[in-house]
Amino acid sequence: MGNESSTEVDEFTSPTALEARTIEAVAKYVKTHNVKKVVVMVGAGISTSAGIPDFRSPDTGIYANLANLDLPEPEAVFDIGFFRHNPKPFYALAHELYPGRYRPTIVHSFIKLLYDKGMLLKHFTQNIDCLERQAGVPGEKIIEAHGSFASQRCIECKEIFPDEEMHQMVFKAEVPHCHKCNGLVKPDIVFFGEALPSEFFDSRFLPEEADLCIIMGTSLSVQPFASLPSMVSPGVPRVLINMERVGGLGSRSDDVLVIGDCDAGVRKFAKALGWEEELEVLWEETNPDPQKRAEENAPLKTRDERLQDEVDRLTEEVDRTLGLTDAYQNKVREKLAHEAHRQSGGLDHVFPHLTRQLS
Repeated sequence: MGNESSTEVDEFTSPTALEARTIEAVAKYVKTHNVKKVVVMVGAGISTSAGIPDFRSPDTGIYANLANLDLPEPEAVFDIGFFRHNPKPFYALAHELYPGRYRPTIVHSFIKLLYDKGMLLKHFTQNIDCLERQAGVPGEKIIEAHGSFASQRCIECKEIFPDEEMHQMVFKAEVPHCHKCNGLVKPDIVFFGEALPSEFFDSRFLPEEADLCIIMGTSLSVQPFASLPSMVSPGVPRVLINMERVGGLGSRSDDVLVIGDCDAGVRKFAKALGWEEELEVLWEETNPDPQKRAEENAPLKTRDERLQDEVDRLTEEVDRTLGLTDAYQNKVREKLAHEAHRQSGGLDHVFPHLTRQLS
């Protein structure tokens, strides 16, 4: 373990634990082998469908969107030395990324489902967005290798800063300071120049205990996180759900590669496991707004349907405007007629009941 071949096994190499290198075969393995120690490893790719950009994608990644913050280089926003000098760019970014602004994806709900079924040994994540927690995965099951927004403290005296106050400061894009020493407060996110959390190193060998490993949405380009899949014992299936093959995965006979969108890959896996309906219900619960829920579940409209909707909207607007104009004109006519009648000496404006009786 630890040294991974980069050569993908060929189609003539038979798997040992699985019947075939397919997601359906993995699902069968889960059922027949009473799998209870699943280790999950994820990166930014599982959160992009939530609307959170990853870090390095050209034009759309977080680093690409930091050009207007006048940084010496995009990575400086996560540099502890630069943060000490100027924390404002980080808090401008934190204002956009802070938990509560984004809904967990169906991948996060799949991880929660593994936990609900008593199968999740540990969830390793490179993400700082806390969407696993928001989906209901307990903190004790999560190793946030690069830290997260879940807690914060003073960078000088290490005093913990209150959660609610931090929430308010970040949403106002203001820089919080320690109540004890007035030092800068920073979320417990690992910046360049800082050590990874001790919890990561304490749990680094847990993958050796896994009876199934699932890797999703990561380039596996940053060490030491990138070495985690190689810690999985030989003969234990490893499933990669990702946009591309990474990290030597596919080099073992029981590696299964599901290349493509993470959400689609997870749905395919859930269907093979017979969990499809449970997963969708669980994900539905992460959206507290019924209107948004209905909109997300509605089938996408064609271009012609969207065009017709716009035509209908404009037609209703015109009709409403014309209706208001007609009503106003009728009201003016009635008022003029009423005034003319009063001026003619009639008494119906004084005794209106007489008019009703005579009519």
